[in-house]
Amino acid sequence: MEKSLQERFAPESACFGCGPSNQKGLRIRSVVEGDEVVATWTPEKHHEAFPGMLNGGICGALLDCHSNWAAAWHLMKKHGASTPPCTVTADFHVKLKRPTPTDGPVQLRARVVESSDDRAVVEAELSAGGKVTATCRGTFVAVKEGHPAYHRWG
Repeated sequence: MEKSLQERFAPESACFGCGPSNQKGLRIRSVVEGDEVVATWTPEKHHEAFPGMLNGGICGALLDCHSNWAAAWHLMKKHGASTPPCTVTADFHVKLKRPTPTDGPVQLRARVVESSDDRAVVEAELSAGGKVTATCRGTFVAVKEGHPAYHRWG
């Protein structure tokens, strides 16, 4: 199985959404596919808002972390670096379009639509059963030394 961005660049991360080392987290596995970052994630019963439907906050966490990795990957490639910068969420706006069923895996897709030297605007979507259930647009910023998230990948 191909290593995810998280497993390659932040194997010790304890982030709730995407940290490979957080046994109680969502453990999103984002991979690059062309100019997008994609992931497949399988919900469990304890992620539900009500029987058979994913909690909206979990939808937001999936979109936030996945989009953050799309931004980090983009900025790394843009600057020709060998590791991604530590990026944080400056803002993100989630639209819950329909309930997200939990009876099978969900898919995440994210792509950078704007960027500058230290930030990227990402658009992402969450889908289940072939239908888009939520979308997100967010700004993710590479932090500098002195910020609490600086070097958090290590």
